[in-house]
Amino acid sequence: MREQRTIWQQVDWVVVAIYGLFVLLGWLNIYAADYDEELQASIFSLTVNSGKQFLWIITAMLIIIVIMTIDFRIYDSLAYVFYGIILFLLVLVIFAGTKVAGSTSWFSIGGFRIQPSEFAKFVTCLALAKYMSKVNYKITKPDNLIVTAAIIGIPALLIIIQGDTGTALVFGALAIVLYREGFNQSIFIIGIVAITLFFLTLIFAQTPLIIGIVSLAVLLMLVAFFTMRRGKWRRILTILIGMLIVIAVVKSVDYFVTDVLKPHQQNRIKALVNPEADPKGYGWNVIQSKIAIGSGGFFGKGFLNGTQTKFDFVPAQNTDFIFCTLGEEQGWLGTTLVISLFVVLILRLIRIAERQKEKFARIYGYSVASIIFFHFMVNVGMTIGLFPVIGIPLPLFSYGGSSLWSFTILIFILVKIDSHRMQVLVR
Repeated sequence: MREQRTIWQQVDWVVVAIYGLFVLLGWLNIYAADYDEELQASIFSLTVNSGKQFLWIITAMLIIIVIMTIDFRIYDSLAYVFYGIILFLLVLVIFAGTKVAGSTSWFSIGGFRIQPSEFAKFVTCLALAKYMSKVNYKITKPDNLIVTAAIIGIPALLIIIQGDTGTALVFGALAIVLYREGFNQSIFIIGIVAITLFFLTLIFAQTPLIIGIVSLAVLLMLVAFFTMRRGKWRRILTILIGMLIVIAVVKSVDYFVTDVLKPHQQNRIKALVNPEADPKGYGWNVIQSKIAIGSGGFFGKGFLNGTQTKFDFVPAQNTDFIFCTLGEEQGWLGTTLVISLFVVLILRLIRIAERQKEKFARIYGYSVASIIFFHFMVNVGMTIGLFPVIGIPLPLFSYGGSSLWSFTILIFILVKIDSHRMQVLVR
């Protein structure tokens, strides 16, 4: 009994409190997004999404009880078993799943749908933590790095085959974990530069962009020639090669966008760069989303008073674009509060990860923080036009049982492991 009391005292109640607040706010916003003055259905009615979400919330509470009750060592010992099961389900859903919004990612069971790719997130985090915490693991070893990339890449590839590229991109957030565990920093810098070049090429014409690149390279070579006494020719050669690579990247972007990406993916890029070019077509979602958020002003229009919401100007109002409902009805004040709470949650998760004695727990903690950070950053960013619309939910806010269950399991496995941080995992 004393041990049980000690464990409950070790629970991070800040994370638990933020989780509960987000679930409550999400539920209220789902009700607001679908509210119809003529029907005036109860928030608990199963005829509306808020009533269905309430059932998912109840089942999520049961999941929390199970997670907090069973032995915390199971997450380490059975990580590969869970991973194998989820890979099987990801393959099975391709052949036996239901197609929704262009993606064959769902199992239909009665009146409900389950999305295995949502559960693949926490399972992949467990498998990654299990492998990277093994004795003698070094991320700089080629064989270790290949297996690490496979653990992350295989479920992502299967999800891409299902047609859900947005969810697959979430697995890229686990690169943050690799960075924390000592992966080469230069690789991340190259990745950031490549992404920046990609968007600069979309925004600006190629000719002036290439002229700018060449001018900068020439300037750097001149500086190297007149200021360096030793190794200047090597530096100049490096700059020259870098310039040629950058120009090649710029020239290849147009081919990638027009010949590699599918039409709907091209439209998402176009909507990010210039949504006003087709305000009634590919730019509609982003434009209406910004109008809805901006119309809320400082204090918002009030709960259930969002006109953009009520007239369905923004598609997927209760899922991918639920942040619009929050912005319109609660205004700048409400959105700032929610964003601030997300920042607090992510920083708290990082703190939890850093205080772990076990490498498995630390890696899993950073995985959780990375996944939630990516979802939050991209979901909010796409509603205000900073990121392409890739269709991923806002954690604990968006409607959907699979998403709610997934984030609940993701967070509370960490809460459970953290509550035993003074103990040692037995392998």
